Amino acid sequence: MNKDLTTGRPETVLWQFCLPLFGSIIFQQLYNIADSLVAGKFIGENALAAVGNSYEITLVFLAFAFGLNIGCSVNVSMYFGAKNYRDMKTAVSTSMIMSGAVCLALMAAGLTFCDSLLRLISTPEVVFADSRLYLIIYICGLPFVFFYNIATGIFSALGDSKTPFYFLAASSTSNIAMDIWFVAGFHMGVAGVAWATFICQGISCVLAVAVVLRRLKAFTAGERSPLFSRQICAKIAKVAVPSTLQQSFISVGNIIIQGVINGFGPGVMAGYSAAVKLNNLVITSFTTLGNGISNYTAQNIGAGRQERIKAGFRAGLKMVWLLSLPLVLLYIFGGRALLLFFMDKPSQEAMHTGMQFLRIISPFYFVVSAKLVADGILRGASRMGKFMVSTFTDLILRVVLAVILSGTALGATGIWCAWPVGWSIATCLSVWFALSVCKENIS
Repeated sequence: MNKDLTTGRPETVLWQFCLPLFGSIIFQQLYNIADSLVAGKFIGENALAAVGNSYEITLVFLAFAFGLNIGCSVNVSMYFGAKNYRDMKTAVSTSMIMSGAVCLALMAAGLTFCDSLLRLISTPEVVFADSRLYLIIYICGLPFVFFYNIATGIFSALGDSKTPFYFLAASSTSNIAMDIWFVAGFHMGVAGVAWATFICQGISCVLAVAVVLRRLKAFTAGERSPLFSRQICAKIAKVAVPSTLQQSFISVGNIIIQGVINGFGPGVMAGYSAAVKLNNLVITSFTTLGNGISNYTAQNIGAGRQERIKAGFRAGLKMVWLLSLPLVLLYIFGGRALLLFFMDKPSQEAMHTGMQFLRIISPFYFVVSAKLVADGILRGASRMGKFMVSTFTDLILRVVLAVILSGTALGATGIWCAWPVGWSIATCLSVWFALSVCKENIS
């Protein structure tokens, strides 16, 4: 199942490697989509608002899991490309130790400051209790989230994008069934959707880690690999810390924006909660494809085949633009039907908010997808300074403009208009930086 990404036509190699990643992230997002769908359909609009409200905070925890995932994946990719299996195994065990330590710290902080975080984003009292309950159960399941992310990062580093797809297809489908069973059958309310996610993520994590450990036994290193290396830990941190900061600050920015949105009432909150799930499905999918580009870039750098990076960049752009077209058309013309999956008898304000968000945001998927491919090149080449510049440009513009424009006559519409501006300027920076990397002689 392992695949060498340093040989073969770059476009063909990337399509074969990245399409299962695209399918995997769709199933990954079904976890959160299922929670919102069941909450909105079987419990009510306030429950949907509560899940969506908590979701913005869970993204902060996911940022750390994602950062460790990409830090592990890039370094394991380089060692795999160089056929340095001893250090590759050490990178895996070092990543797991780091993940365990970070996860425990976040769980302690999350459980201690849960109420404060919800107050920070001005959570309305009508949804506060449900938001708190959902968030606490989610925090208790963080070990599954962290170790599953490490496992998928290792699979991707070894060129195997199919195994995570199989795991996610099974577990996310099961999650939908358990959501409905716990909520409609046992009448567990918001707790039902949270526990269903907890159980399915747990099973998926245990199986994924078991398969990874078995897969690693097939590699002979010649000598025993150390369980932990400070040097490799520093290399992982070089990629993981900026990636975590990127996702964390984006999440913090989203929390600030969520606080602004909360000021417009439950109707706007519910409409945004439903629409942003659809938006995050696309953005996370393209981010995952960017991660695939990172693995491709890192493997080729490890193998000393830097000349293949530019061809991979072109192939990645073609791939995401082809995928963007049907998604944009679907959201513009079919957005209303998709939103109805999340809301049962939605208010006019909620539906108007959701449709307006999708129609403003979705045409710019062609823009932001190019940024995420370029970011993949930058991460794979460990050019994290350039990566951070473009990321923070996007974040700062979106947050500042959302706060300013929401206070004008545009109201909530001004918040949605901030996205295209931030995406467009940051994309110009990322593409420029990635093209400069393609010209470098990386050692």
